[in-house]
Amino acid sequence: MQVSSAAHTLYVRGQIAIDPHTGKLVTDSLENETHQVMANIDAILNEAGAAFDDVVKCSIFLGNMDDFAIVNDIYGQYFNAQSPPARECVEVGEIA
Repeated sequence: MQVSSAAHTLYVRGQIAIDPHTGKLVTDSLENETHQVMANIDAILNEAGAAFDDVVKCSIFLGNMDDFAIVNDIYGQYFNAQSPPARECVEVGEIA
């Protein structure tokens, strides 16, 4: 994980589903994995004095684009539906 800021802008990258309490990767379901990633992002935002409403762009990398609907539904639970951040979603499953 890398966190940096410039001109009152916070950049966060490389979030995966590591449970900070156990140090283990959450892999039991895509739903739980996605919620853990979002919880990790929330913790970083809170530490920086920010919230999901402050996010302006997200990049989502999926191993399989067939998982998009599940991730998209969970993603929508964390952001204001009236003004969600810009985002991109990329399938990385075939990248070698």
